[in-house]
Amino acid sequence: MNRRDVMARGLTASALAVALPSPAAMADPGMKSNVAVQFAKTLSDHDIEAFAALFSPVYVNHQFSAASPRPPVGLSAKALTVNLFHARLNGMANLKVVADKIVVDGDSCAANFIYEGTHTGLYMGVPPTGKHLRFSSCDIFRVEHGLIVEHWGMGDIAGLMAQLKG
Repeated sequence: MNRRDVMARGLTASALAVALPSPAAMADPGMKSNVAVQFAKTLSDHDIEAFAALFSPVYVNHQFSAASPRPPVGLSAKALTVNLFHARLNGMANLKVVADKIVVDGDSCAANFIYEGTHTGLYMGVPPTGKHLRFSSCDIFRVEHGLIVEHWGMGDIAGLMAQLKG
């Protein structure tokens, strides 16, 4: 089985144990799923700098919710996204992320992500509970030159809050 087949079958980022490919390699249409794998891997590795490097400086987030509001004046969508995930890492010191299913179409990559970790720090305004949390999100990334330039998605914030407060 080649690498593309492995990724298409939705194996975890840790199972693939891949290194971040060069932007030139990720620009290859067959490598779009690598963005989702690296998204999960950088978060599981708690490497916020590598996570931030996945996003273009002109990144646009089309997902707006209470958990992911429009960026305030002076804060880019990229900075807001990095801050949101940095808070998630601080709230769950042992967070692991899996790209459960990955689908690639043209310049876009869609993935279902599963997040698991123990609530060990302030997260979503809730003090540490010590609870094991498990929630998911479905995300679509448009990729240019190996970087995420646009995002659409929906996370299970209601399910997450029920676990935090229940």
